[in-house]
Amino acid sequence: MSERRWAWVEIDRSAIARNVRTLRGIAGPSTLFMAVVKADGYGHGAVVAAQAALSAGADRLGVATLDEAAQLREAGIEAPIHLLSEAPPEAAADLVAVGVVPTVCTKQFALALSKAASAAGAVVPYHLKVDSGMNRIGVRAEDAADFALWLKALPGLHMEGAFTHFATADSPGDWEFERQVERMAAAIGRMQAEGVRPTIVHAANSAATVLRPDVRLDMVRCGIAIYGLHPAPSTYGRVDLEPAMRVVARVSFVKRIGLGEGVSYGFTYHAAGPTTIATLPLGYADGVPRLASNKMEVLIGGRRCRQVGRICMDQLMVEVPEGMHVAVGDEAVIVGRQGGEHVVMDELATHASTINYEIACGFGRRLKRISARG
Repeated sequence: MSERRWAWVEIDRSAIARNVRTLRGIAGPSTLFMAVVKADGYGHGAVVAAQAALSAGADRLGVATLDEAAQLREAGIEAPIHLLSEAPPEAAADLVAVGVVPTVCTKQFALALSKAASAAGAVVPYHLKVDSGMNRIGVRAEDAADFALWLKALPGLHMEGAFTHFATADSPGDWEFERQVERMAAAIGRMQAEGVRPTIVHAANSAATVLRPDVRLDMVRCGIAIYGLHPAPSTYGRVDLEPAMRVVARVSFVKRIGLGEGVSYGFTYHAAGPTTIATLPLGYADGVPRLASNKMEVLIGGRRCRQVGRICMDQLMVEVPEGMHVAVGDEAVIVGRQGGEHVVMDELATHASTINYEIACGFGRRLKRISARG
């Protein structure tokens, strides 16, 4: 690696592949597997994640924007790519050109998509988004059959699938989850009664894939879990996942400070005695959450070192344990393993009062991505 900057992110694509194989095994051989690689593969790199997932048996990919789909096509990926949100009507022609499986849930977009497909002489397979209760996007479950019948008359379109998204799949026994399951089942039943029969019905995200065999249906959509991160505490112990991201820096400065001296903006930390402070060259502009100031720990020499003072835009400081020698150039791990210790993404998320999804996505492109060392 060319060390133009002493901070980077290591991605283990073999870990992504192993996680996909594990989750595919849970879903079963008759269930299609969608690997969700939106948000630049949850911060891991969309192309790398997509290639690793497909090599491990993923059937399809999921993204959030047309630009994300185009990036995958430009990288030579030919697998079906689902756009999990409905695009603006103005993007319909580009969507057809890129070759994406779109989400449809409004008449305005459906009409634009039909026009674009007809103009291109194509028949575009789409998936109908059913809102079973999350109230984000989608046609209401009770209106899905009528809407599907209306869609059936539009030229250039073919309903390949229908899907919904669960709001509380990570909460076992939640009654609102059960209500969403019932609403979706009823919507599909009414569609079938009207002669509209989607061949791929899907609902299960990572949590539901692991926890609820009854909602795996024709396809599962796994996102966070393929990167080795658990969607919720409820899945720990139910599936063995391997984190694929390691966030690393080198110590850029070391100094000794005296009793009572403060560190960083606002002096939210004062040394309790003579103390060695090591500076790392990354900060909240790189995705290390400022809310974790004075709470998080990093690994240096396989030992935990407490972060002290406010995390800055480009740098953060840690307190070196007494008796430990740290030098400029030493490796420090913000997330990942070093020696026998491990800082997990969930730990950093807890300190920042958020979820591991946000932490993973937040490690910005200013941090170079490299392949993990063997």
